Amino acid sequence: MSETTGMVWLVNRLRCMSVTEVGYRIQQAAAKGVVKRMRPRTAPPLPRARNFAVEGAPALAPEERERLLLDAASIEAGHVVLFAERRFDVGMPPVWNRDPDTGVVGPAIYAGDIDVSERDKVGDIKHVWELNRHLHLVSLAQAWAVSRDPAWLRTLHHQLRSWLDQCPPLTGPNWTSSLELGIRLINWALVWQLIGGDDAHKGSGLFSGDDGQRLRADWLDSIHAHCSAIARHLSRHSSANNHLIGELAGLYVGASIWPCWKASGAWLEQARRELEHEAQAQFSRDGVNREQAFAYHIFSCEFLFVAGLVGQACGQPFSRSYWTSPQRALRFLRSVRDVGGNVPMVGDADDGIVFRLDASGSDRAAQLLALGDAVLRRIEPQHPGVRWLLHALPGRRPEADPHESDTGWAFPDGGYLLFGAHFDEPEEIKGMVDCGPLGYLGIAAHAHADALALTLSVAGEPCLVDPGTYSYWQEHKWRDYFRGTSAHNTVRIDGLDQSVPGGRFMWLRKARAAIERMPQSPQEFDFRGSHDGYMRLADPVRHLRSVRFDAATSTLTVRDEVAAKKPHQVELFWHFAPELSVRLDSAGLHVRGKRFALQMHVQGHDLKLELVRANENPPLGWFSRRYESRQPCDVLKVSAVSSAVPVECRITIAII
Repeated sequence: MSETTGMVWLVNRLRCMSVTEVGYRIQQAAAKGVVKRMRPRTAPPLPRARNFAVEGAPALAPEERERLLLDAASIEAGHVVLFAERRFDVGMPPVWNRDPDTGVVGPAIYAGDIDVSERDKVGDIKHVWELNRHLHLVSLAQAWAVSRDPAWLRTLHHQLRSWLDQCPPLTGPNWTSSLELGIRLINWALVWQLIGGDDAHKGSGLFSGDDGQRLRADWLDSIHAHCSAIARHLSRHSSANNHLIGELAGLYVGASIWPCWKASGAWLEQARRELEHEAQAQFSRDGVNREQAFAYHIFSCEFLFVAGLVGQACGQPFSRSYWTSPQRALRFLRSVRDVGGNVPMVGDADDGIVFRLDASGSDRAAQLLALGDAVLRRIEPQHPGVRWLLHALPGRRPEADPHESDTGWAFPDGGYLLFGAHFDEPEEIKGMVDCGPLGYLGIAAHAHADALALTLSVAGEPCLVDPGTYSYWQEHKWRDYFRGTSAHNTVRIDGLDQSVPGGRFMWLRKARAAIERMPQSPQEFDFRGSHDGYMRLADPVRHLRSVRFDAATSTLTVRDEVAAKKPHQVELFWHFAPELSVRLDSAGLHVRGKRFALQMHVQGHDLKLELVRANENPPLGWFSRRYESRQPCDVLKVSAVSSAVPVECRITIAII
């Protein structure tokens, strides 16, 4: 980041802060200086680590066992899956401060002095952090649990030993984020339980002998440093989003599994108290995560479940109000997921996960829903990852609210409404209108400028799509495009985004959407909404959108109007999934999928219609299913100069 760019970012960041937050940030900066000068000494641990007496492995099919051992063998050879399904050669032992993608090795200096946005100094920090979450160490512990082969313990010892040597407390890029410390503690806790902890009689023997005892002592020192660092640097004020939930969950798990120090009780009570609050504060009354980013909806739920299960296993259950939050969150997730298992890619996503206990590349939404079924509905788990998690964290199941329904279609508090027909059936038509706020708190870090955007799937196949995120740290033009208005199925005015960005994870002015006419059902859906994002212009513009769906004829009609005194450049975008066949001719737009055909007719005055694909300058016609990966897709761009004349798109859907 250049000096000028850094100054602009700082000014914008200050604009998003309250006076109270500015004071808090100054105090935090001063505290970092004190910690740097006086590296805290770790108090000797008391022999009170908690072991849940976990033995062996859950019931596994032969192919599940074989897949697990093959993955462990790959890890032993230095090949580790990061993010959803990309495998990297990280070495054996890994160079833990090295970005496995670029090869850049981060500096072994005080973590508070490292700017993680400087790619020439640390590489892509997301890759560094993902490796150091230690999800793959859990795989090694699982391999030992199913085979009792001491080779897996030796590999685990080797990896832990090298990490503790290369990443001493508060040193290097792996100590720059409290969230990452929290996730690492959660995975260390899973490893600890799967190997039997430090139980001298039932444990794995990882801590036997002088080398084993040194490993245990150094590991506990690092665990103490993790908990202490998190407690000092919790995300607050405008940063108190999923990071805070993850930090509190990690602190709670760490203090619960290792209640070994005088501060442990205070850490435990603080984390528990704040988790109870955040579980409700960060989700709407109808179950939508307030960051308006569906991947972080899942991410936050994973933290809440892990912390809650640890509480159950320790005999210190969270309240029913706490569990109601993930229960409602899963109701929302179950509702927006189509019959093919697809979830609209609303808001940011980086493919990061809290834990991985099954095959890489698996469906996270499916795993979370299966976990919810097992924990809250007491359905016998069939998902291997869920069986492993409940095996590692045994305990009584919490009492769920019996009055909560399993699915729904209207989530007005969260800002999403569903339309369609034949939900959960093979011929399903499922669409969604985004009429919610722009993200959470002052910076709305993971939100996109997608007010009144629409998605559609037919017969379990994505059709009208949200193109996703692509990357946080590639060129600015890509970050700006994928979260900008032109990358969503909505209207852009005068080439400007609905909301005003201030940095890669910051919005300065936020469009506010409003529901003006609430539909009565998804089958006879008649919606009208508006947003004020363009009221900031010298000649203010109000965008109004009507969405009507008639299940009897499988017809969707979208009418867009702009209200202004003077003419403005109006652009309407429709993004189609890359797998579809899309053709534009004089008769309209023709789309064909595996089991459906769609026709769109556009009406309005003096319209220009063009089909755009894989344009780079400026970007348009791109789709990103996975982090750091993009591919071309077809986009229908409808353009006009207007001050009031509406544009109406009539879409007819046929199942074939």
